[in-house]
Amino acid sequence: MFNNRFLSFIFLPISLLYGWIVSLRNIFYQKGILKRTQFDIPIICIGNLSVGGAGKTPHTEYLIRLLNPYINISTLSRGYKRKTTGFIEVQVDNLAEDVGDEPLQLKRKHPDAIITVGENRVNAVTKIMASHPETQTILLDDAYQHLAIKAGLYIMLTEFKYPFFEDWIMPSGRLREWKEGYERSDIIIVTKCPKDEKQVDKEYFYKKIKLLPHQKVFFTYLNYLNPYYIFNGNQRFQLASDIDIILICGIAKPEYLIKYLESTAGKVHVMEFDDHQDFKNFHLAQLLTAYKTFESNKKVIITTEKDAIRLQQHRDFLIKNQLPIFALPIEVFFHFDEKVTFNNYIKNYLLNFQV
Repeated sequence: MFNNRFLSFIFLPISLLYGWIVSLRNIFYQKGILKRTQFDIPIICIGNLSVGGAGKTPHTEYLIRLLNPYINISTLSRGYKRKTTGFIEVQVDNLAEDVGDEPLQLKRKHPDAIITVGENRVNAVTKIMASHPETQTILLDDAYQHLAIKAGLYIMLTEFKYPFFEDWIMPSGRLREWKEGYERSDIIIVTKCPKDEKQVDKEYFYKKIKLLPHQKVFFTYLNYLNPYYIFNGNQRFQLASDIDIILICGIAKPEYLIKYLESTAGKVHVMEFDDHQDFKNFHLAQLLTAYKTFESNKKVIITTEKDAIRLQQHRDFLIKNQLPIFALPIEVFFHFDEKVTFNNYIKNYLLNFQV
């Protein structure tokens, strides 16, 4: 069986070609050959150098929670894996297949926020400003490589366990562009850190990242809250060692979640699917069989909030078969007492914004 290092070597020529194309594209934007549009409104770009798994959605939600009580914000993403095209303002009764699971998740958790999707982001920002002129800032979700818009503030995420400086460009690695792309960022957030900050070596990351004078690094971890029934957010319970779990997840790099459940609950049976999995009837049949055959006196099905958005489309089947599916919410927390520092950085950017 081929190991990862051998496969990386095999894919090296493709990676070099891909990297050359990406570099050429970036140069065209830098030289003005390809047009970059700058708007007279503060735009915060959130993304990463690698594909998937860095915790982008909870960090975007953190910013929504931080800013929404004080100013009028809108978020814009392309709506990954949706079956529609064009600009759409997300509504709570939309389907994931129409607007994407992550935008719909954000809208249902924050119904008063303006959540939008659009693959042509320049056009989408223009439409946001036309339909919601009260908008005071826009969050560009998963747009670090989208250079057609010149954002005012760039936030780049990188995983603690899989940092960008130890990775390689696709397909040999998981980077969407060369490592030097980190230089565009104003803030670098090392995500999914161990909960014990003593296990986080700040100086090591400072040294490996090679911070530029304008850059600031923060370290965050994910804190899991009590699960809630996916059809009734008020119905919650607390995980305990006497509760066995079937985990159904279609997310990139679920190791962080699995480790948490194994340390908190009893037995954990994992049903792992592709990221953004479009659950079909045969997937539900597999889940029903797994639940019925899982030997336990006290068992429950746990899923992520993103997966819950797609599973809710099968409400009739899940309720008819009495499958107790609970979503596990997460929140972002900052290490080294730097939450206030981060919050103030964002607020100061908005206060001092100039075109």
